[in-house]
Amino acid sequence: MSLEDHRIAWLKALSHERLYSANTIEAYGRDLAQFLAFLGPDCRSPADVLSVKPADLRLFLAERRQGGIESRSIMRQLAGLRSFARYLEREGFGHASAFKAVKGPRVKKGLPRPLTPQDARATSARESRAGDSREPWIIARDAAVFALLYGAGLRISEALSLRRDEAPRAGGDTLVIRGKGGKVRQVPVLPQIVRAIDDYLAQCPWKVGPDGPLFVGAKGGPLSPRIIQLAMEGLRGALGLPDSATPHALRHSFATHLLARGGDLRTIQELLGHASLSTTQVYTQVDTARLMAAYKAAHPRA
Repeated sequence: MSLEDHRIAWLKALSHERLYSANTIEAYGRDLAQFLAFLGPDCRSPADVLSVKPADLRLFLAERRQGGIESRSIMRQLAGLRSFARYLEREGFGHASAFKAVKGPRVKKGLPRPLTPQDARATSARESRAGDSREPWIIARDAAVFALLYGAGLRISEALSLRRDEAPRAGGDTLVIRGKGGKVRQVPVLPQIVRAIDDYLAQCPWKVGPDGPLFVGAKGGPLSPRIIQLAMEGLRGALGLPDSATPHALRHSFATHLLARGGDLRTIQELLGHASLSTTQVYTQVDTARLMAAYKAAHPRA
C-alpha cells in the first residue's frame, strides 16, 4: 500500500471505528495533506513519515502559527498528525516517538457566552422576523431549527441530521439523538418546538420521503449549516444581539439557563450528550460569573 492508501485507510477507520464526525475527518485529512506538502517529495512512504524529527514537526507548527492559525487549530492539527502516526505505528512502520515528544501550544479556555433568556427565545419568535423578505417557509424553517437548538440543546449538526420521519409530533415527549461518537441520547421536546416544526412542515413546498432530511434548503436538498449561521447573523442585526450570538450559543444558553433555574448538573450532561461531566461543569463557571457581574453592578460598595 502507498502512503496515500494508508491515509485513506486511516480516515476510514476514524469514520467507521472511532465514529468521528464528518467535520473532524475532513479537518484531519486537510491537516495531514498540509503536513505532507511541508515535508516535500522526499516523504514517499509511511516509514518516511515516522522518521521525521521533533524539530521538523515544531517547524511545521511554527509556520502554521506565522500563517495566522490560532492555538486551538494548531492543537487540532497536532492531534490529527499524532493519530495518523499512531495508525502507522500499529501497522508496523516504526515508532511515533517524534509526534509524542512535541507539545502543543497552551489553549486559553474561554467561558461559553450564552444569550439572555429573552434574546434566546426571540431567535425563534415569529415577530422577530417582521419585514423579512425571504419566503415564509424559509423563515419558518429557520425558526424551527433555532427552537431545537435552544429548546432541546442540540448541536447544529444534530438538528440538521434529523430525518423527516423523526420529526417530533404532538403528544411525543422525547426525541432520540445520535451525537458525537455515535452516542445516543433522549431529549425532551417542548410543545413550542413541536409547533415550530409543524408550522415549517405545513409551509415547506418540497415533498420529501420519510428517510429524507427534515430541514431542506431552498432547492429541496439537505440544509447546510452555513445557511443557519447566516440566518443568525441576520438576526444579530435585527435584534441587536452581540457578536457572540451564534447557533451554537443557543446550546450554551440551553445549558446555562437550566443550571440557573436549579437544573441538576448530571442531568444537563445527559441532555447535552457530553461524555465527561467536566465538560458540562464549565457552565457552573458561567453562572457564577453572571452572579458576580450582577453583584458588582448592584452592590453600593461594588
